[in-house]
Amino acid sequence: MAASLTCSADELAQYLGPNATAAATYICSHITSINTTINDKFSDTAFAIDSTYLLFSAYLVFSMQLGFAMLCAGSVRAKNTMNIMLTNVLDAAAGGLFYYLFGFAFAFGSPSNGFIGHHNFALKSVPSPLFDYSYFLYQWAFAIAAAGITSGSIAERTQFVAYLVYSSFLTGFVYPVVSHWFWSPDGWASASNTDNLLFGSGVIDFAGSGVVHMVGGIAGLYGALIEGPRIGRFDHSGRAVALRGHSASLVVLGTFLLWFGWYGFNPGSFTKILSPYTSGNYYGQWSAVGRTAVTTTLAGCTAALTTLFGKRILSGHWNVTDVCNGLLGGFAAITAGCSVVEPWAAIICGFVAALVLIGCNKLAEVVKFDDPLEAAQLHGGCGAWGVIFTALFATEKYVNEVYPGKPGRPYGLFMGGGGRLLAAHVIQILVIIGWVSATMGPLFFILHKFNLLRISAEDEMAGMDLTRHGGFAYVYHDDGDEGNKHGIQMKRIEPSAQI
Repeated sequence: MAASLTCSADELAQYLGPNATAAATYICSHITSINTTINDKFSDTAFAIDSTYLLFSAYLVFSMQLGFAMLCAGSVRAKNTMNIMLTNVLDAAAGGLFYYLFGFAFAFGSPSNGFIGHHNFALKSVPSPLFDYSYFLYQWAFAIAAAGITSGSIAERTQFVAYLVYSSFLTGFVYPVVSHWFWSPDGWASASNTDNLLFGSGVIDFAGSGVVHMVGGIAGLYGALIEGPRIGRFDHSGRAVALRGHSASLVVLGTFLLWFGWYGFNPGSFTKILSPYTSGNYYGQWSAVGRTAVTTTLAGCTAALTTLFGKRILSGHWNVTDVCNGLLGGFAAITAGCSVVEPWAAIICGFVAALVLIGCNKLAEVVKFDDPLEAAQLHGGCGAWGVIFTALFATEKYVNEVYPGKPGRPYGLFMGGGGRLLAAHVIQILVIIGWVSATMGPLFFILHKFNLLRISAEDEMAGMDLTRHGGFAYVYHDDGDEGNKHGIQMKRIEPSAQI
């Protein structure tokens, strides 16, 4: 902000000579008016800059939906490509409507109690001093990200009506309640609730390793468990059979799009950028935004390389799909503590996240759990590790900068901050597991009992693109082949003879 201009009529009159009091008063009144105008303009500029920053971050997070769509499409078999792409569009569309009507109010409606918000339904009284439309858009992009995670776990065998029901329920109620607990200033475990901090610290889940990734992953876990594995995923002796996705190219494309969007997901969670920690200094919240982008990058890169060599040792192959999942696992883990840890700690986070993902996938094979995109293992397992990691490595300086207003707040156990933050984070993991189990578990069970969850074996074998969506996403055929008219028809071009 600009320095205030001050003017004293009495002092100014001394320099203007005798009988100059009226003139001095007139001059000072105009200076005061100019000062007020300048300060107002600076305030307007600050609001505009912060709103633009938040909107740009919202656009980046929303672009992750395209990343999810490409990743999902590449990870399923070709016969289910259109189905999984349509479910990703549905997540955004249904999520937009239900988050507008109910979800945002449950999450951030204020004033409220510690459990759930109960104001601002359908954005009533928005904009307000608390938030503007840009804040709603940003939070909606987070909500549909959670729904997108769940869709990957139940891919290739789920009825379309089940997607409609679970996506609406998750974005309109289940996820908003969790985000209220940990992100709303009124939430019972929020680090922003300085009047009543859980264990004196609250939960530091900055961008949602628990709130977004664990919620989506655990919901997907219940959906996949209740549905059961895809036909052919395990043979008669119980051994796992790889049902590989049809396009590694789409998987890599989706991964890079998600990587790009994560720079809105994590750094954007500051919601403001024009916040100096010390006025007139080069170091401010803009520096914290940059540091958050760096920790995000290092965690993902480390996890990718750890997965690369780990899977090479275990399987003997350099597998690009596994590396992409490892990269995303690192991102999911660092999301909670990205703003409050040092860059070197992010490397530890990514390394352990890769091991957690590999271990969860091995456990999934043992218990015959089938998740085509490893979403439950990746987002649920790595998200839980990220919550614990933050409680171990959060630094005192960064915690006090990112969460001001409460001096002496606990920080990471390994950084000398004691165990109170760790205790709060263990509570977070337990209540998220309990809440999602109590809501999404029964929902999927009810859908299963009413035969609304899983498609028939015949439809699953033929592929949902053909049986439910009118044709395949793409079909290669020769000239004169009249027997296959479904999908986008492409002509096979034979190699020309060399001259």
